[in-house]
Amino acid sequence: MSKLNNLTALGFNTWFESHIDEATHNVHELARVISVHKDSFIISRGEGDVYAELSGRLFYSADSVVDLPTTGDWVYGDFYDEDQQENSHAIIHGIMPRRTLLKRKTAGKQIDYQLIAANIDVAFLIQSLDYNFNLRRLERYLVMVNEHAIEPVILLSKADLVPQADIDAIITSVENIAPHVPVYAFSNERGDTLTTIINELKPGHSYCLLGSSGVGKTSLLNNLIGSEHFETKTVSKKDSKGRHTTTSRELIQLSNGSLIIDTPGMRELANMSVDSGIDETFAEIIELSSQCKFNNCSHDNEKGCAIIKAIANSDLSESRYNSYLKMKKESAFHDMSYLDKKRKDKDLGKLIKATLKGKKNN
Repeated sequence: MSKLNNLTALGFNTWFESHIDEATHNVHELARVISVHKDSFIISRGEGDVYAELSGRLFYSADSVVDLPTTGDWVYGDFYDEDQQENSHAIIHGIMPRRTLLKRKTAGKQIDYQLIAANIDVAFLIQSLDYNFNLRRLERYLVMVNEHAIEPVILLSKADLVPQADIDAIITSVENIAPHVPVYAFSNERGDTLTTIINELKPGHSYCLLGSSGVGKTSLLNNLIGSEHFETKTVSKKDSKGRHTTTSRELIQLSNGSLIIDTPGMRELANMSVDSGIDETFAEIIELSSQCKFNNCSHDNEKGCAIIKAIANSDLSESRYNSYLKMKKESAFHDMSYLDKKRKDKDLGKLIKATLKGKKNN
Protein backbone atom coordinates (compact mmCIF):
# COMPACT_ATOMS: atom_id res chain seq x y z
CA MET A 1 0.00 0.00 0.00
CA SER A 2 2.93 2.34 0.68
CA LYS A 3 3.97 2.10 -2.95
CA LEU A 4 0.48 3.15 -4.01
CA ASN A 5 0.65 6.12 -1.62
CA ASN A 6 3.74 7.31 -3.47
CA LEU A 7 1.63 7.52 -6.63
CA THR A 8 -1.18 9.71 -5.29
CA ALA A 9 0.78 12.87 -6.09
CA LEU A 10 0.73 11.74 -9.75
CA GLY A 11 -3.05 11.38 -9.77
CA PHE A 12 -3.49 7.80 -8.62
CA ASN A 13 -6.84 7.38 -6.85
CA THR A 14 -9.37 4.80 -5.72
CA TRP A 15 -10.70 4.30 -9.27
CA PHE A 16 -7.32 3.14 -10.51
CA GLU A 17 -6.71 1.11 -7.35
CA SER A 18 -9.95 -0.78 -7.99
CA HIS A 19 -8.78 -1.61 -11.53
CA ILE A 20 -5.37 -3.04 -10.65
CA ASP A 21 -4.64 -6.48 -12.07
CA GLU A 22 -3.24 -8.06 -8.92
CA ALA A 23 -1.47 -10.88 -10.77
CA THR A 24 0.34 -8.37 -12.99
CA HIS A 25 1.02 -6.00 -10.10
CA ASN A 26 2.63 -8.81 -8.12
CA VAL A 27 5.25 -9.04 -10.87
CA HIS A 28 5.56 -5.43 -12.08
CA GLU A 29 5.43 -1.96 -10.49
CA LEU A 30 2.97 0.81 -11.31
CA ALA A 31 4.10 4.08 -12.88
CA ARG A 32 2.60 6.95 -14.87
CA VAL A 33 3.66 8.00 -18.37
CA ILE A 34 5.04 11.54 -18.14
CA SER A 35 5.86 11.99 -21.82
CA VAL A 36 6.17 10.08 -25.10
CA HIS A 37 9.03 10.53 -27.59
CA LYS A 38 8.48 8.40 -30.69
CA ASP A 39 9.34 4.88 -29.49
CA SER A 40 10.54 5.81 -26.00
CA PHE A 41 8.82 7.03 -22.86
CA ILE A 42 9.47 8.89 -19.62
CA ILE A 43 7.64 7.33 -16.68
CA SER A 44 7.53 8.02 -12.95
CA ARG A 45 6.66 6.22 -9.70
CA GLY A 46 6.62 9.54 -7.86
CA GLU A 47 10.35 9.37 -7.17
CA GLY A 48 11.89 10.96 -10.24
CA ASP A 49 11.50 10.38 -13.97
CA VAL A 50 12.89 7.29 -15.67
CA TYR A 51 13.53 6.49 -19.35
CA ALA A 52 11.48 3.50 -20.50
CA GLU A 53 10.89 1.27 -23.52
CA LEU A 54 8.13 -1.17 -24.44
CA SER A 55 8.58 -4.88 -23.93
CA GLY A 56 8.67 -6.83 -27.17
CA ARG A 57 5.48 -8.64 -26.24
CA LEU A 58 3.55 -5.40 -25.66
CA PHE A 59 4.84 -3.82 -28.86
CA TYR A 60 4.17 -6.75 -31.17
CA SER A 61 0.79 -7.65 -29.66
CA ALA A 62 -0.61 -4.14 -30.23
CA ASP A 63 -3.27 -4.13 -32.95
CA SER A 64 -3.41 -0.32 -33.17
CA VAL A 65 -2.01 2.83 -31.62
CA VAL A 66 -4.80 2.64 -29.01
CA ASP A 67 -3.06 -0.41 -27.53
CA LEU A 68 0.15 1.55 -26.86
CA PRO A 69 0.88 3.92 -23.96
CA THR A 70 0.27 7.65 -24.24
CA THR A 71 0.94 10.57 -21.90
CA GLY A 72 -1.09 10.20 -18.72
CA ASP A 73 -1.39 6.41 -18.89
CA TRP A 74 -0.75 4.21 -15.86
CA VAL A 75 1.49 1.30 -16.80
CA TYR A 76 3.07 -1.82 -15.33
CA GLY A 77 6.85 -1.76 -15.54
CA ASP A 78 10.16 -3.17 -14.36
CA PHE A 79 12.83 -0.74 -13.13
CA TYR A 80 16.59 -1.32 -13.33
CA ASP A 81 19.77 0.29 -11.93
CA GLU A 82 17.82 2.01 -9.18
CA ASP A 83 21.01 2.82 -7.26
CA GLN A 84 22.11 5.11 -10.09
CA GLN A 85 19.20 7.42 -10.90
CA GLU A 86 20.87 8.98 -13.92
CA ASN A 87 21.41 5.53 -15.45
CA SER A 88 18.04 4.08 -14.47
CA HIS A 89 15.78 2.66 -17.11
CA ALA A 90 12.55 0.67 -17.24
CA ILE A 91 10.60 -1.74 -19.41
CA ILE A 92 6.82 -1.25 -19.82
CA HIS A 93 4.92 -4.55 -19.85
CA GLY A 94 1.30 -3.43 -19.80
CA ILE A 95 -1.24 -0.61 -19.56
CA MET A 96 -3.85 -0.20 -16.86
CA PRO A 97 -7.49 0.41 -17.85
CA ARG A 98 -8.01 4.06 -18.78
CA ARG A 99 -10.59 6.15 -16.98
CA THR A 100 -10.63 8.58 -19.91
CA LEU A 101 -8.82 8.76 -23.25
CA LEU A 102 -8.59 11.78 -25.54
CA LYS A 103 -8.14 10.81 -29.16
CA ARG A 104 -8.95 12.21 -32.56
CA LYS A 105 -8.80 11.24 -36.22
CA THR A 106 -5.31 11.50 -37.67
CA ALA A 107 -4.75 14.49 -39.94
CA GLY A 108 -5.28 14.01 -43.66
CA LYS A 109 -7.19 11.27 -45.48
CA GLN A 110 -5.87 8.38 -43.41
CA ILE A 111 -8.56 6.78 -41.27
CA ASP A 112 -6.98 6.07 -37.92
CA TYR A 113 -6.65 7.43 -34.39
CA GLN A 114 -4.12 9.78 -32.85
CA LEU A 115 -3.88 9.58 -29.07
CA ILE A 116 -3.70 12.91 -27.22
CA ALA A 117 -3.67 12.02 -23.52
CA ALA A 118 -5.11 9.51 -21.06
CA ASN A 119 -6.74 9.75 -17.65
CA ILE A 120 -7.59 13.45 -17.91
CA ASP A 121 -10.12 14.84 -15.44
CA VAL A 122 -10.65 18.32 -16.92
CA ALA A 123 -9.93 19.74 -20.38
CA PHE A 124 -9.32 23.48 -20.75
CA LEU A 125 -10.66 24.41 -24.21
CA ILE A 126 -8.85 27.57 -25.26
CA GLN A 127 -9.79 30.05 -27.97
CA SER A 128 -8.52 33.58 -28.28
CA LEU A 129 -10.96 36.47 -28.29
CA ASP A 130 -9.49 38.05 -31.39
CA TYR A 131 -9.33 36.38 -34.81
CA ASN A 132 -9.22 32.80 -33.56
CA PHE A 133 -12.64 32.68 -31.94
CA ASN A 134 -14.97 30.26 -33.71
CA LEU A 135 -18.10 28.72 -32.19
CA ARG A 136 -18.17 25.86 -34.68
CA ARG A 137 -14.60 24.85 -33.80
CA LEU A 138 -15.43 25.10 -30.11
CA GLU A 139 -18.32 22.69 -30.66
CA ARG A 140 -15.87 20.16 -32.07
CA TYR A 141 -13.68 20.37 -28.97
CA LEU A 142 -16.76 19.98 -26.78
CA VAL A 143 -17.78 16.87 -28.72
CA MET A 144 -14.31 15.39 -28.21
CA VAL A 145 -14.24 15.82 -24.44
CA ASN A 146 -17.93 15.03 -23.90
CA GLU A 147 -17.50 11.76 -25.78
CA HIS A 148 -14.91 10.63 -23.24
CA ALA A 149 -16.63 11.94 -20.09
CA ILE A 150 -14.00 14.62 -19.48
CA GLU A 151 -15.18 17.80 -17.77
CA PRO A 152 -14.78 20.84 -20.08
CA VAL A 153 -13.82 24.36 -19.01
CA ILE A 154 -13.77 27.06 -21.71
CA LEU A 155 -10.99 29.67 -21.57
CA LEU A 156 -11.02 32.76 -23.78
CA SER A 157 -7.53 34.23 -24.09
CA LYS A 158 -6.14 37.66 -25.09
CA ALA A 159 -8.78 39.56 -23.11
CA ASP A 160 -6.40 42.55 -23.09
CA LEU A 161 -6.85 42.97 -26.85
CA VAL A 162 -10.65 43.13 -26.99
CA PRO A 163 -13.15 45.68 -25.57
CA GLN A 164 -15.16 44.42 -22.59
CA ALA A 165 -18.43 44.78 -24.51
CA ASP A 166 -17.14 42.39 -27.18
CA ILE A 167 -15.92 39.96 -24.51
CA ASP A 168 -19.34 39.95 -22.88
CA ALA A 169 -21.03 39.27 -26.23
CA ILE A 170 -18.69 36.37 -26.99
CA ILE A 171 -19.19 34.85 -23.53
CA THR A 172 -22.96 35.04 -24.07
CA SER A 173 -22.64 33.24 -27.41
CA VAL A 174 -20.55 30.52 -25.74
CA GLU A 175 -23.02 30.12 -22.88
CA ASN A 176 -25.81 29.70 -25.43
CA ILE A 177 -24.19 26.54 -26.86
CA ALA A 178 -22.68 25.28 -23.58
CA PRO A 179 -24.93 26.53 -20.77
CA HIS A 180 -23.48 24.31 -18.04
CA VAL A 181 -19.79 24.77 -18.85
CA PRO A 182 -17.65 27.32 -16.93
CA VAL A 183 -16.36 30.14 -19.19
CA TYR A 184 -13.49 32.46 -18.23
CA ALA A 185 -11.85 35.28 -20.16
CA PHE A 186 -8.19 35.91 -19.34
CA SER A 187 -4.97 37.52 -20.52
CA ASN A 188 -1.49 36.05 -20.20
CA GLU A 189 -0.28 39.63 -19.81
CA ARG A 190 -2.46 40.28 -16.75
CA GLY A 191 -1.89 38.06 -13.75
CA ASP A 192 -5.11 39.14 -12.04
CA THR A 193 -7.18 37.47 -14.77
CA LEU A 194 -5.50 34.11 -14.10
CA THR A 195 -6.86 33.79 -10.57
CA THR A 196 -10.09 32.06 -11.61
CA ILE A 197 -8.13 29.52 -13.67
CA ILE A 198 -5.72 28.81 -10.82
CA ASN A 199 -8.69 28.29 -8.49
CA GLU A 200 -9.99 25.60 -10.85
CA LEU A 201 -6.85 23.48 -10.35
CA LYS A 202 -7.15 20.78 -7.68
CA PRO A 203 -4.29 18.71 -6.23
CA GLY A 204 -4.07 15.21 -7.69
CA HIS A 205 -6.34 16.08 -10.63
CA SER A 206 -5.12 15.88 -14.22
CA TYR A 207 -5.81 18.67 -16.72
CA CYS A 208 -4.97 19.30 -20.35
CA LEU A 209 -4.92 22.35 -22.61
CA LEU A 210 -6.66 22.02 -25.98
CA GLY A 211 -6.76 24.64 -28.70
CA SER A 212 -5.36 25.84 -32.00
CA SER A 213 -1.82 27.12 -32.41
CA GLY A 214 -1.33 30.69 -31.29
CA VAL A 215 -4.15 30.93 -28.73
CA GLY A 216 -1.73 31.19 -25.81
CA LYS A 217 -1.73 27.63 -24.41
CA THR A 218 2.01 27.53 -23.80
CA SER A 219 2.10 31.03 -22.34
CA LEU A 220 -0.71 30.06 -19.98
CA LEU A 221 1.15 26.93 -18.94
CA ASN A 222 4.31 28.96 -18.26
CA ASN A 223 2.24 31.36 -16.14
CA LEU A 224 0.78 28.47 -14.16
CA ILE A 225 4.21 26.91 -13.67
CA GLY A 226 5.71 30.27 -12.73
CA SER A 227 8.63 30.06 -15.16
CA GLU A 228 9.45 30.02 -18.88
CA HIS A 229 9.52 26.22 -18.89
CA PHE A 230 8.27 25.96 -22.46
CA GLU A 231 9.26 27.93 -25.55
CA THR A 232 6.67 30.30 -27.00
CA LYS A 233 6.44 31.77 -30.50
CA THR A 234 4.68 34.82 -31.85
CA VAL A 235 1.55 34.70 -33.93
CA SER A 236 1.76 35.83 -37.55
CA LYS A 237 0.24 39.30 -37.85
CA LYS A 238 -0.59 38.63 -41.48
CA ASP A 239 -3.05 35.81 -40.95
CA SER A 240 -3.26 35.52 -37.15
CA LYS A 241 -2.16 31.89 -37.38
CA GLY A 242 0.05 30.52 -34.66
CA ARG A 243 2.99 28.21 -35.12
CA HIS A 244 3.29 24.94 -33.26
CA THR A 245 5.30 25.46 -30.09
CA THR A 246 4.49 22.21 -28.33
CA THR A 247 5.62 19.18 -30.34
CA SER A 248 5.14 16.54 -27.66
CA ARG A 249 2.89 16.01 -24.65
CA GLU A 250 4.37 16.28 -21.19
CA LEU A 251 2.66 15.85 -17.84
CA ILE A 252 3.75 18.69 -15.54
CA GLN A 253 3.11 18.86 -11.80
CA LEU A 254 2.28 22.35 -10.56
CA SER A 255 3.22 23.76 -7.17
CA ASN A 256 -0.30 23.21 -5.80
CA GLY A 257 -0.16 19.49 -6.63
CA SER A 258 -2.32 19.54 -9.77
CA LEU A 259 -1.07 17.98 -13.02
CA ILE A 260 -1.40 19.51 -16.47
CA ILE A 261 -0.58 18.53 -20.05
CA ASP A 262 0.03 20.93 -22.91
CA THR A 263 -0.86 19.58 -26.35
CA PRO A 264 0.26 20.54 -29.86
CA GLY A 265 -2.04 22.97 -31.66
CA MET A 266 -4.61 21.23 -33.85
CA ARG A 267 -5.10 22.65 -37.32
CA GLU A 268 -7.50 19.87 -38.23
CA LEU A 269 -9.99 18.46 -35.74
CA ALA A 270 -12.09 15.58 -36.96
CA ASN A 271 -13.60 13.16 -34.47
CA MET A 272 -14.40 9.46 -34.93
CA SER A 273 -17.17 7.38 -33.34
CA VAL A 274 -18.45 10.25 -31.20
CA ASP A 275 -22.22 9.77 -31.16
CA SER A 276 -22.59 10.23 -27.40
CA GLY A 277 -20.28 13.26 -27.46
CA ILE A 278 -22.31 14.86 -30.24
CA ASP A 279 -25.60 14.14 -28.48
CA GLU A 280 -24.36 15.69 -25.23
CA THR A 281 -22.85 18.74 -26.95
CA PHE A 282 -26.02 19.35 -28.98
CA ALA A 283 -28.44 18.31 -26.23
CA GLU A 284 -31.05 20.92 -27.16
CA ILE A 285 -31.25 19.53 -30.71
CA ILE A 286 -31.70 15.99 -29.40
CA GLU A 287 -34.47 17.27 -27.11
CA LEU A 288 -36.18 19.10 -29.99
CA SER A 289 -36.07 16.02 -32.22
CA SER A 290 -37.95 14.06 -29.57
CA GLN A 291 -40.78 16.61 -29.85
CA CYS A 292 -41.34 16.11 -33.59
CA LYS A 293 -44.77 14.84 -34.63
CA PHE A 294 -43.31 11.81 -36.43
CA ASN A 295 -40.70 9.48 -34.98
CA ASN A 296 -38.96 9.13 -38.34
CA CYS A 297 -38.89 12.88 -39.01
CA SER A 298 -35.98 13.83 -41.28
CA HIS A 299 -36.21 17.49 -40.14
CA ASP A 300 -36.33 18.57 -43.77
CA ASN A 301 -39.84 19.76 -44.66
CA GLU A 302 -42.20 17.58 -42.61
CA LYS A 303 -45.17 19.14 -40.86
CA GLY A 304 -44.89 19.11 -37.11
CA CYS A 305 -41.07 19.16 -37.12
CA ALA A 306 -39.92 20.79 -33.88
CA ILE A 307 -36.47 21.58 -35.27
CA ILE A 308 -37.81 23.43 -38.31
CA LYS A 309 -40.14 25.37 -36.03
CA ALA A 310 -37.30 26.26 -33.62
CA ILE A 311 -35.15 27.56 -36.48
CA ALA A 312 -38.06 29.59 -37.88
CA ASN A 313 -38.68 31.11 -34.43
CA SER A 314 -34.94 31.81 -33.94
CA ASP A 315 -34.90 29.49 -30.92
CA LEU A 316 -32.22 27.45 -32.70
CA SER A 317 -29.62 28.93 -35.05
CA GLU A 318 -29.45 27.32 -38.47
CA SER A 319 -25.63 27.40 -38.37
CA ARG A 320 -25.59 25.38 -35.14
CA TYR A 321 -28.00 22.83 -36.58
CA ASN A 322 -25.88 22.57 -39.75
CA SER A 323 -22.80 22.06 -37.56
CA TYR A 324 -24.60 19.22 -35.78
CA LEU A 325 -25.55 17.58 -39.09
CA LYS A 326 -22.03 17.92 -40.44
CA MET A 327 -20.45 16.25 -37.42
CA LYS A 328 -23.01 13.43 -37.41
CA LYS A 329 -22.21 12.71 -41.07
CA GLU A 330 -18.45 12.92 -40.48
CA SER A 331 -18.67 10.60 -37.49
CA ALA A 332 -20.72 8.04 -39.42
CA PHE A 333 -18.32 8.19 -42.37
CA HIS A 334 -15.15 7.90 -40.30
CA ASP A 335 -16.63 5.14 -38.17
CA MET A 336 -17.65 3.12 -41.21
CA SER A 337 -14.32 3.72 -42.93
CA TYR A 338 -12.38 2.77 -39.81
CA LEU A 339 -14.28 -0.50 -39.40
CA ASP A 340 -13.86 -1.29 -43.10
CA LYS A 341 -10.14 -0.63 -42.78
CA LYS A 342 -9.89 -2.94 -39.75
CA ARG A 343 -11.75 -5.68 -41.61
CA LYS A 344 -9.40 -5.40 -44.58
CA ASP A 345 -6.34 -5.48 -42.29
CA LYS A 346 -7.75 -8.54 -40.51
CA ASP A 347 -8.50 -10.30 -43.81
CA LEU A 348 -5.00 -9.46 -45.08
CA GLY A 349 -3.50 -10.86 -41.88
CA LYS A 350 -5.43 -14.11 -42.33
CA LEU A 351 -4.31 -14.35 -45.96
CA ILE A 352 -0.64 -13.87 -45.00
CA LYS A 353 -0.87 -16.49 -42.23
CA ALA A 354 -2.58 -18.95 -44.56
CA THR A 355 0.07 -18.37 -47.24
CA LEU A 356 2.94 -18.85 -44.77
CA LYS A 357 1.28 -21.98 -43.38
CA GLY A 358 0.90 -23.37 -46.89
CA LYS A 359 4.58 -22.76 -47.67
CA LYS A 360 5.58 -24.43 -44.40
CA ASN A 361 3.49 -27.50 -45.18
CA ASN A 362 5.03 -27.72 -48.63
